[in-house]
Amino acid sequence: MTVVGSQVSGEVVAPETPVEEEQPQAPPKRRNNRAWLLVVPVVVSVAFTAVIPLMTVVNYSVQDVFSPTDRVFVGLEWFQAISRDPEVRAALVRTLLFSLQVLLLEIPLGVALAVVMPRRGVGVSVALVLVALPLLIPWNVVGTIWQIFARGDIGLGGWTINNVLGVNFNYTLDSTDAWITVLLMDVWHWTPLVALLAYAGLRSIPEPYFQAAQIDGASAWATFRHIQLPRLRGVLTIAILLRFMDSLMIYTEPFVVTGGGPGNATSFLSILLSKIAVGQFDVGPAAAFSLLYFLIVQVICYVFFTVLTRSGR
Repeated sequence: MTVVGSQVSGEVVAPETPVEEEQPQAPPKRRNNRAWLLVVPVVVSVAFTAVIPLMTVVNYSVQDVFSPTDRVFVGLEWFQAISRDPEVRAALVRTLLFSLQVLLLEIPLGVALAVVMPRRGVGVSVALVLVALPLLIPWNVVGTIWQIFARGDIGLGGWTINNVLGVNFNYTLDSTDAWITVLLMDVWHWTPLVALLAYAGLRSIPEPYFQAAQIDGASAWATFRHIQLPRLRGVLTIAILLRFMDSLMIYTEPFVVTGGGPGNATSFLSILLSKIAVGQFDVGPAAAFSLLYFLIVQVICYVFFTVLTRSGR
């Protein structure tokens, strides 16, 4: 007698395993690469607005241009001259100092403004419009506004400081007054951007968090420190990076207000580059300067972004 799967008469028969039927394989999916055609206009526009001008600047940076048809290859001579120029180093220090002061003022002010803004009702729309007004003004108009506003004879701000507060304020003659004027102008112009970003981050926090904090009897500072501020980490990283990058490249506003003066008090890298390229028309040194300027901005922003993201982790 033979029993499947057992041993009775000395003979063991293994149970039969069912034979699995082979499933038919699905035909490979055809990839549609026509979506890349949508990227072609972007590639073409970037080529004409960024790549080709950049290659032209690289070409000029290694040549001494006397005329459109007369030029001499000089290699890295202009890069060495620009990197050793004490005026360029001083402008770099001023630019970095200005950027750090901008961050120290605009980030806390923007977050504080976002916290006190209304969260519901008609006041939300009114507050958003009023806060966003400085961002709608062109950069050259901002410079013109502050150029008139800070004047001691006809400007409301300068006249008030001189006649009401009794302080001798003149941004055209005093380097400290010029620096303060440019700094306040940038704070007035760009703090609303930080406030709007922070406000969007605050509105994304679920309401039960605030309800739980209210039930626990948490103070406003405790709510901000333990609920709002941690949730703003990603938004603040973007705001800090944007403002730091923009402040490194500031040009129009200080150029309109002070022109880089008095002396070189507000002569940042961008203004100095403009003087070399447009004022002196030194094409080779200006091209080398612009490439070094580009690399400085890219490296500093990359390091800054890396530090912020790692600290967030």
